[in-house]
Formats: sequence, structure tokens, C-alpha cells
Amino acid sequence: MNSPTELSSHLKKHFGFDQFKGEQEEIIKNLLAGEDVFVLMPTGGGKSLCYQLPALISDGVAIIVSPLIALMKNQVDAVRGISSDNDVAHVLNSSLNKTQTKKVMDDIRSGSTKMLYVAPESLTKDEYTDFFKTVKISFFAIDEAHCISEWGHDFRPEYRNLKHIINKIGDAPVIALTATATPKVQEDIQKTLGMQNAKVFKASFNRPNLFYEVRPKINQDKEIVKFVHQYAGKSGVIYCLSRKKVEDFAQLLQVNGIKAIPYHAGLDSKTRSRHQDMFLMEEADVVVATIAFGMGIDKPDVRFVIHYDMPKSLESYYQETGRAGRDGGEGYCLAFYDYKDIEKLEKFLAAKPVAEREVGLQLLSEVVAYAETSMSRRKFLLHYFGEEFDEINGLGANMDDNMRNPKKMIDVRKDAKLALEVILKTKEILRLNDVVNVLMGKESSMTKSYNLQLEDFFGKGKEHEDYYWKSIVRQLIVRDYLEKEIETYGTIKLKAKAKDFIKKPEEFLIAEDVDLKKLLSEASSEPVQQAPAAFDDTLLKHLKDLRKKLAKQHGIPPFAVFQDPSLDDMTMQYPTTIKELTNVFGVGEGKANKFGKPFVEFIANYVEENDIERPDEMVFKGVADKSSYKVYIIQSVDRKLDLEDMADAKSLSMDDLLSEMESIVYQGTKLDITYYINDILDEDQQEEIHDFLMEAENDSMSNLLKEFGDDYDEEELRLMRIKFINDIAN
Repeated sequence: MNSPTELSSHLKKHFGFDQFKGEQEEIIKNLLAGEDVFVLMPTGGGKSLCYQLPALISDGVAIIVSPLIALMKNQVDAVRGISSDNDVAHVLNSSLNKTQTKKVMDDIRSGSTKMLYVAPESLTKDEYTDFFKTVKISFFAIDEAHCISEWGHDFRPEYRNLKHIINKIGDAPVIALTATATPKVQEDIQKTLGMQNAKVFKASFNRPNLFYEVRPKINQDKEIVKFVHQYAGKSGVIYCLSRKKVEDFAQLLQVNGIKAIPYHAGLDSKTRSRHQDMFLMEEADVVVATIAFGMGIDKPDVRFVIHYDMPKSLESYYQETGRAGRDGGEGYCLAFYDYKDIEKLEKFLAAKPVAEREVGLQLLSEVVAYAETSMSRRKFLLHYFGEEFDEINGLGANMDDNMRNPKKMIDVRKDAKLALEVILKTKEILRLNDVVNVLMGKESSMTKSYNLQLEDFFGKGKEHEDYYWKSIVRQLIVRDYLEKEIETYGTIKLKAKAKDFIKKPEEFLIAEDVDLKKLLSEASSEPVQQAPAAFDDTLLKHLKDLRKKLAKQHGIPPFAVFQDPSLDDMTMQYPTTIKELTNVFGVGEGKANKFGKPFVEFIANYVEENDIERPDEMVFKGVADKSSYKVYIIQSVDRKLDLEDMADAKSLSMDDLLSEMESIVYQGTKLDITYYINDILDEDQQEEIHDFLMEAENDSMSNLLKEFGDDYDEEELRLMRIKFINDIAN
């Protein structure tokens, strides 16, 4: 048995630390004494040392189960870095050939390997389990143990079988470690691994140096660019939910002079590890990534983590924000929230098996509650992980937007009661938007089908804005008065509490969102794409006048000539030839040839008259130039293929396919999708949207949704916008 002094000397010898952090020493003592141990420790708390040190000083080899090959590689490199012997740690997974596998087994037999990192799938192979039975196993470590639980944020079915495999190999203590687990997940992990009697060590989840903020998704791209510029030269991570968004946004940051790189599972492994190294070596400041990034990335000085989209669970959110400020220095966690994103995720869950769907919906409802809460965000998060927090005197008490700028609360019990009554009187057949339409007195296909416009409650809440009613209904869901049934496409049902509330309403406080209307009206003038803010305001004014003149000549709206982001970019690049113009953000050859001549001639004169030095290189490119789908989409549309089939063939979501198509038409390439639109919208409907766009100041989605959101869904409006640009501008 190792005494405390011996353990401290091993710590100094192998890791160079003078003392243990938190409960590391206790954890290691228990494991060395042959006990099962469960460790719940937030990112940056020193989890890996809890199994690396005992592995180095025990007889035999420790088997460490880990979910990702990249993570294993990082850990092995780190362990080899502190040892004179490279054989001390190995990886055993599908990436090894026969010779490499034999070398690993020989090193284990000889006793020189102390740590073996394996994926759970590798453990199931008979040849490996038979081999493990013949060698001494010091203990099993299950890293990222939340992967075992269906309630965890990164569930892996193959993890569920680990207990059975461990029993097959032989008797050795087990240490399970995770950085995020609610009480429910913890219980699930212990039960599945058969470690109900394990010694549990739970460090505090409070990271007092992190600041939490949630902003509405308004002018989001611009907001992020502005934010990152304030952190110039510092490291940050931006998480997006889709690979497409990662690629596009990384490029947008580059266009804005930010050293950013993309990272997602769709990149080949060489590119991934190059990008990871660039970030670690500070050749790049910002990584734009899906959650494939960050597992095991040990960069202590990440100064900000931005969530472009809210993640699917609070565990994911906590884990990802936990990458910031691991050195105890500043860490700013900024998330952008729009309830529409949650609805998209709900739609995605609708296709899942019932059990998985229920878990997913429960996790999402917690995310909504966090995003919309007006209480201390730290208190909310810690409560979720089963930890109490004093929001007045606790460490980091003032470190979130709600505590720093408390929202004014208003009691809306009368209106909450009205919303519940509408749901009751309409026999629980309405979805969230329908409830809001009825309260606002807006007719829609749903209200007409049931003649709801004839009811006395129709329009009873029209003195308020729709976002006010949406907020009340969402809060009624979050606080368990209502539930949303995804199986019936999101119809809202009353829960027992709701009927009591109707009989006897009690205080119902929500945050007063006074600026929302102003913010929304500002946002509706936003262009579809984002580009850098213009450097030359004088030139920009001239270019806008020129665009207006040209639009008049062609009888089309100005945005159909060039979009605002393209004009902005012209004021920075000063293109004086058609070829140079094709390098401008959002301008393809078609567009340059059709409208470009007067623009490049004007810019050439302007440059000469004002003695302007142009940039040596044309740096910026429109996102669409990189699109590998462009040729495929153009050919498929020529053959009049169904858009759903096109998306499936390239494993794209409909949303991604439409983004690709928008890119193509905005660059001036022809793409006639009339054949597809004719099947979904009749002539009058098409004409109505077309006429609106002809008169509109811009073609922003928020403008279109404001005008037509009750009658058409976003997909139909996007398709019509593609057709419009194609027909009148290309």
C-alpha cells in the first residue's frame, strides 16, 4: 500500500506537481486499495491523473475505455511525454494493422505497458478478451462514463455492455469518470456498471471564473464577428450544430480578418489533426466546430466559447462551455438562442423511437428553460447537476447576464389563464403558433378549418405582440402546466396543474422583454448573407446609388442586382475588372457578367481620383465557390429531379440543400425550380410572394416570414425566393 508521502513523491516524479488537486489523492488511494470508484469532476479538474498515476505505479496494465480515437491519441501522447519509455501507453483500436497490434500485445506481456486505451467496440472482440484473460489487469477505467447513460448527452449503445465484458475478462476494480452527470445519469451509470457500492467522489461543478450570457439570435453573425474582434489574438471555440454551418461560418470569420479554422467529423483525419494542432500551437485563434471537437483537447487558455446554436442538452452545454478558462483565467460563454432552432430539433426527434424521443424532448425542455430563465444562470446550471448555489454570496455569484443586468419581472397570471382557457375550449387540438394566432385574432388555415374566428375568445389578446404570447405559452410548458405532444405534430395538452390554475390563478412572473420589438425591426432589415462591415463608406453610398439606377433600368428590386454584403466587400477590395469582381463575396461569373461592367468602371475611376492603394491580393471569396454540390445540383435541376431525392442522394438536410441553391442563384447562375414549386404552390400563391418581393426593400427571411409566416412555411418561402432571384436577376 502506498503511503501519502509515497504518493506525493510519485506525483512529483511522474507529473512534476508538488501537491494533489481537490480529492485526487483520496480517489487514488481507494482505487489502489481495490475499491470501485465513481468520479464526478468538471472539465479541468484533473480527472485523467486519477487513473494515470495509479496505472504507472501498479503491477499489470490498466485498461482505459475511451469513446474517441482522437481523444485516445491525445492521452497517449501526453503520457508518453512524461515518460522516458514510449511503450508505457498504447492504443488498441481498429486503426492498427496486424504488426502494430502484435507489438502492443508483446509490450503488455513484457510488463512495459502500464496503460492501454481501447474503444468499447475493441473490447468485444474475442481475440482481445482471450488475450486480456492471460495478463494481469491492474484496474479498468471508464472515461467519459456519461456515454453509458441514455440520459447522458453523448449516449453510445456499445457502452451499455461494458460490465458484461469486464466480468468476462476477470476481477479488477473499476473507476468510472465523467465531467457531466445529473443525479439521474449518475444513478444510471452506477447501475449499468454494477457499481452501486462504489466510493463516490463529487467535485463542485461551479466554475466561478466563467461568465454565462444568452442572447437572442438577432444580427447574430455581425454580433459574433464584433465579439471575436474584441478578443483579438486570444483563443476561442465556436460551436455550430451542422457541418455546413461550420464551413460557412469559418469562412465568414476569415473574410473578416480572423484566423479561424473549421473542425468537424466530415473532414479527413489528416485535416482534422492539422487543424487541431494549428489551434493548440496558436497558428489559428478560433476553431469553428461541431461537437466532434474538444473531447480531450487540453488547451488551458481558451478565453471564450460561443454557441452559434443552443445544444441538445444542458450536459452538452456545460461540457462545451467548460473548455473555457481551464487555467482559472477569464472564460466568456456566449450562447445564441432562437426558439425556432428548438422546434427544428423537435421535428428531428419526431422520427425517433418513443423512448429516445421522450428522453430527447425532456433534455430539450431543460435547454429552453435555461435559455429563457431570468434567475441566476449559475444557480440554474448547478441545480440541474444536483448542487445548491447561493446566488448572492456564492463564488462567481455575479458572473452572468441575468445577475449583472436583472430583468424586470411582470405578473401575467391573467394572460396565462386566458392562454390555458383557449387551449381548454379548443379541445387541445392547437399547436403553439395556432394558440398565438387565436389569441391575436389572426386567421390561418387551422382557425378556418374549425371556425375558431367565430368564437368569443378569438382575438382576445390582440393588444399584445405575438412574441409576448409565445413567451407565456413556452413558460407554461417549462413550468409543467402544459405539454407538447410531438407525436401529434406538437399539439399542446393541459396537465393537471393547469386546470387548478384556471380555477385559482396564482402569481406567474415572466421577464419583461421591452427591447424585443426594436431588435426585431432592426433584424428584419438584415441581408440573407453576412459579410464584413464596409471600410469605405463614401464608395458604398455611390455603389448603392448605382445599384438603384441599374435596378430601375432592369425593372427589378436593388437586392436582385447585388446584395448588401457584396457591395460591402467591393468597398474593401476595389475590384476594377470583371475577373476581380468574381472574387467578391456572393458574386459568381453569371452575376459579374450581367451587372458588373458599370460597377468595375465606376470603382476604377474612384480608385484613380482618390489615389487609393488597392489590396495586393484578392483575398475574399464567396462561400459557394467551394461548394462540391454546385455541379450536381445544377445538373439535377436540369433533369427536373425531386429536391428531397437530391438531398437524400448527397446526405444533405433540406435546409442545407436550400442553402446551397441560394448560394448558386445569388452568384448569378441559372437554376429553374419552377417544376418543383408548381407541385406545392398554385399560381395565385406564387404571384402573391413574387409581387411582394418586387416591391420589397430587401429579401430577408424575417421580412418574408413577417408578411407570410401564417400562410406559408419557411421552406416554401425560401423556394419562392430562389425562383424569384433566378427569374428576374439571372
